[in-house]
Amino acid sequence: MTERKYDVVLFGATGFTGELTAAYLARHAPESTRWALAARNRHKLEAVRDRLSEVDPEAAEVPLLLADVNNPDSLAAVAEAAKVVITTVGPYSHYGEPLVAACAAAGTDYVDLTGEPEFVDLMYLKYDARAKETGARIVHSCGFDSIPYDLGVLFTVGQLPEGVPISIQGFARVGGTFSGGTYHSAIHIFGRLREGAKVAKERRAVEPRVDGRRVRGRQGVPHREPVAGGWVVPAPTIDPVVVLRSARALDRYGPDFSYSHYLVVGGLSTMAMVAGGVGGAVALAQFEPSRKLLLKLRSPGEGPSAEQRARSFFRVRFKAQAGGRELVTEVSGGDPGYGETSKMLAESALCLAQDELPERAGQLTPAVAMGQPLIDRLIRAGIQFRVVGP
Repeated sequence: MTERKYDVVLFGATGFTGELTAAYLARHAPESTRWALAARNRHKLEAVRDRLSEVDPEAAEVPLLLADVNNPDSLAAVAEAAKVVITTVGPYSHYGEPLVAACAAAGTDYVDLTGEPEFVDLMYLKYDARAKETGARIVHSCGFDSIPYDLGVLFTVGQLPEGVPISIQGFARVGGTFSGGTYHSAIHIFGRLREGAKVAKERRAVEPRVDGRRVRGRQGVPHREPVAGGWVVPAPTIDPVVVLRSARALDRYGPDFSYSHYLVVGGLSTMAMVAGGVGGAVALAQFEPSRKLLLKLRSPGEGPSAEQRARSFFRVRFKAQAGGRELVTEVSGGDPGYGETSKMLAESALCLAQDELPERAGQLTPAVAMGQPLIDRLIRAGIQFRVVGP
């Protein structure tokens, strides 16, 4: 990468999660870090910078860049000026592609928060090859989707014997709320399940096969799980997909690796409520009139208050079996959707910009792109990775 003016540019700094990420950078980025804020509205950018300067007076000097997803030249200018571009502008299926294209063309590293499988698969089909040519690392899902799971499994695998079959189950317990932007992304995913399945099939047809190893996902069934502390249900999110892609790329996951992914729901009544709520949302999202009604329930700019975030938490436990050995590990932290997500996103960008990492390019998972250096960063930032039992 040629010398760039900025180490990190944050695009979408005027949004809810974007401003939290900007605040994290203002507090925690090393003094030598050259970073900038980008969005389409200069007045809102200046207001964000003014609020940041109350936290850190030096933030008053952070450069502001104007960029719009509808203006490819403005995105190209941002990409060409940065080592790494962070984007919090979603839903990514609506607004994400132009920036991926700009970063792939410029050889610029890219990180986002997406949990949208169709978007990730489509970006692979369109831009993976170009990113490999230019040396860009396109790393999706660098927030609560899917850092705790992807890096949690990597951490767990690192505690296990090498060269043996490995089976891991992940159990996520979450206490918190979500923003309007996250809600809108979920409704769009629900409304495009058929289209998403088609794009996923197209990706599988062109992806390189794993040679001499087996990597598979296990669907699992609802059950009571002592390790998780309650009833668990399979969670068909993007997270297990990311874990399995890391396993296919990294030989350390062994000759035969399997993973299953669950959400901890407490009791049977809660499990029924979760299943009914998700099922109803999926059904209503299939039709445009009812989908529009669902989207009106939350505004994309809304998010939980600081008090709500302070009460939020996440805990993901992993139960592993390998070579006759059993192990339980845990990744845990505070507010998953915003406080910790902004931390994960910012540290991912700083890791790409400043750490010594494997020479890889193209669309990569967090574990493949950054791996242990990112785990080390997150531990220093207060997220726990630990072994909790045999």
